[in-house]
Amino acid sequence: MPYLAFAGLELLETATLAVDAKGAIRYVNPASENLLALGEKELLRHTLGSLFQEEGTLLAGLNAALQHNVNFTEHGLTLTTNNQTALQVLCSVTPIDVAGCAALIELRPIAQQLKIAKEERLLVQQAANRELIRNLAHEIKNPLGGIRGAAQLLAHELEDRPELNEYLEVITHEAVRLQQLLDRLLAPNRKHVLGEVNIHEVLERVRSVALAEYPQGVAIRRDYDTSLPMLTADREQLIQIVLNIVRNAIQAMKGQGHIILRTRVARQVTLTRKRHQLALMLQIEDNGPGIPAELKEHVFYPLVTGRAEGTGLGLTIAQTFVHQHGGTIEFDSHPGYTCFTVLLPFGEKKA
Repeated sequence: MPYLAFAGLELLETATLAVDAKGAIRYVNPASENLLALGEKELLRHTLGSLFQEEGTLLAGLNAALQHNVNFTEHGLTLTTNNQTALQVLCSVTPIDVAGCAALIELRPIAQQLKIAKEERLLVQQAANRELIRNLAHEIKNPLGGIRGAAQLLAHELEDRPELNEYLEVITHEAVRLQQLLDRLLAPNRKHVLGEVNIHEVLERVRSVALAEYPQGVAIRRDYDTSLPMLTADREQLIQIVLNIVRNAIQAMKGQGHIILRTRVARQVTLTRKRHQLALMLQIEDNGPGIPAELKEHVFYPLVTGRAEGTGLGLTIAQTFVHQHGGTIEFDSHPGYTCFTVLLPFGEKKA
């Protein structure tokens, strides 16, 4: 085995394999074992054809590199191992002539880069949407005030016409409802106030509010890691984040179901392109009907809702507050299961 010839590759973080001209694996470094979730002895029993399903692109790249003595690179290659692990990688093949090996194959996972790129695209789109909504809200606010004022004046003029009061009440009630909607649209603009926050006090507050609003049919279970450190965060915004998600879950379940509030520590995570040793992982799980497939790509967009009576602002505001804290929010959903996962860094002070 050509271990000495490839000794310098042992310390690389990039998965690197040496193969012969037929694709038989002759050498793997430790990073390859980690990436492919197989031990060295098992990997050395394989060829590229037996290790990966639908490996045609990889073998074609190997043949092209060896035939023309040039490097071959494939961006966004998906490889599925025989243990059903699907990998999205940047693959490069470099011809060599060392210890009976014909090529070095490097596999760099790009799932994290694709995830970051997708998050950045969504952030840009959602920021544009929120700006549009805010501008629209400001444009509506002034004439709405005029409508409310005119309704009040008209009420004085029609004191002797009680049969018309019903219509005035409708105007006033709808104007107030629209004002509340505008206030919610503009709420994420306020500057947040940072302080030391115990996440479990936040969750207990939300739990008590939710159970008071829906005293029958909803069970909210706790699954806390009580050893978590304090967060540097805006307490009221954290309450709003969790309350919006919990309310959405209860409404989707029509007031009948189970919710789990779970806290854990996440280690060595990257949030908005910054690496954090420790982060809070907060999960809100329910056993409701799940998010409809047609809404999954747009669930955080303003005014997107699956309920006729919904405003479509709860998750938009939650996402905005999470991002203001330097965190991320994601979800996994299918019928009978929905779980929102919020990651927030510990000790990060945001202006």
